[in-house]
Order: sequence, then C-alpha cells, then structure tokens
Amino acid sequence: MRLRTRREVPERPLPGAELLTAEAVRLAVGGREPLAGASVRVRAGEVLALLGPNGAGKSTLLSVLAGDVPPTAGEVRLHGRPLAGYGAAELALHRALLPQSAELSFPFPAGEVVRMGRAPWAGTPAAAEDGAVIAEAMAATESTVFAGRPFTALSGGERARVALARVLAQRAPLLLLDEPTAALDLRHQELVLRVARARAAAGDAVVVVLHDLSLAAAYADRVVLLAAGATVADGPVAEVLRAPLLSEVYGHPVEVLPHPHTGVPLVLPERG
Repeated sequence: MRLRTRREVPERPLPGAELLTAEAVRLAVGGREPLAGASVRVRAGEVLALLGPNGAGKSTLLSVLAGDVPPTAGEVRLHGRPLAGYGAAELALHRALLPQSAELSFPFPAGEVVRMGRAPWAGTPAAAEDGAVIAEAMAATESTVFAGRPFTALSGGERARVALARVLAQRAPLLLLDEPTAALDLRHQELVLRVARARAAAGDAVVVVLHDLSLAAAYADRVVLLAAGATVADGPVAEVLRAPLLSEVYGHPVEVLPHPHTGVPLVLPERG
C-alpha cells in the first residue's frame, strides 16, 4: 500500500462525489450552543448555499467544516477521513477558506496577497504554475488593475475581490466562502457567484454563506437552511425556498415568485 505524503497533490474528485460530510455537529461556547445538530453533505461539482437568519450558525458551521473550530459533538469527515486527522499543511491542499473580513496588518501589495494562496503548493510540481494561476485568479475577480497597490489602501469591495483571488489561487478542490458578496456592488456580486459556478463546473465543490436568498436561488445547486444552529431543510432550491418555510424561519412573511424570464425563484419580503 502506498502511503500518502502530506505534500502530495490530492486527486480531483469525480462529479457528484461527497467530499465533506458533517453529521449532527454541535458546538458549545461559553454556555451557548451556536451549533445544535447541523448536518451537511458537500459534493463535487455543485454550489451549496448555507442560508438562515442572523445567529443561525452559518459562519460557525463554515468554520467547523474548514477545520478551524473543532465541534464538541458530531463529526466532520473529508474524503471519508475524520477532519481532525488532517494536519494543517495537508488540509490546505484540500480546502480553501474565505473568511467574512480580510484584514492584514502590513501593506502588502495586492498581488502578493494573492500569491499567499500558493503557499500550500511550495515544494510540489504545482509550484511551477504559480505565476499563471495568480494571473488567472486576479483576472477572474477583476483585481489585476490594483495588483501593485497596498492591500490596506484598497476599498472594502476591492479587498474582498483580492481575498477571493487568493482563495482561487490556492486551487483546492473545496472552496468555503463566507458571505463573499457582502461588501460588493451589484456587478461584483454577480461576478463572484459566476466564478463560484465556474469552479463547480470545473469539478470543485463550493460552499457559500449568503444572506440574499434570490442570489442563492439563481446560482446554487442545493441549499441548506439553518435555524438556531440546526439544519431545518436541505435540498434543491425549489424544494427549500418555499414561502411558508422561509416566513417561519426568518420570522417575516415572504413571497416566492418565478423570475419572468428564467423561472428561477425570487424571494421578496412582504411589505404592508
């Protein structure tokens, strides 16, 4: 049997293969339980949106899926192996995480920030592709134009695009994106989610935390709806984004209408 070395390039998963599973994950912090039985299955070749109201546990669940926070109960498995069994260097080859906010203490040029995403591949044959991969990631996020500018001098939206480029440059088969559209204008919200769809079409698995339910409906293959730290629904967009369920979970009446041209659900709050 050939043993896997920690620097070995992971094999690309087959479309539809389960990369990551979390079963009945719970997390207790300071007397609170931000996760209280969340379950999720992440498959190659799809965009999975994590949805739910503020405090539902979306970002916390993403941190657990990334291996940054160990659960107090339940288990997360990556490629069938317990996530806790991966070292940091090996894990970085398998998953890339985009946090909610991108902050740096030093004024690195934006291009160098993107280059940081290539660090897991140092010492592997893939390092020879660094230049091309970085250029491709910055072009995809429309951040090439400020590659030489200090990261700390960029606007919030520009930083968000550079941070996404860093994640894309990591070339991991699993992308975990925490509210990647939050700081962006309409054009770049659409750009980011088109990039997510392109990565899924290329065979990657993309998990994205979103607040905009209509964006999720337009770009996700499947959605997981969370409430009070638990999974309350998991399935295709049309099955989960239903007015009665959303109205109950969000505590506000909504209506779900088909887009007049695409038929994709539009989720609209009812206004008096």
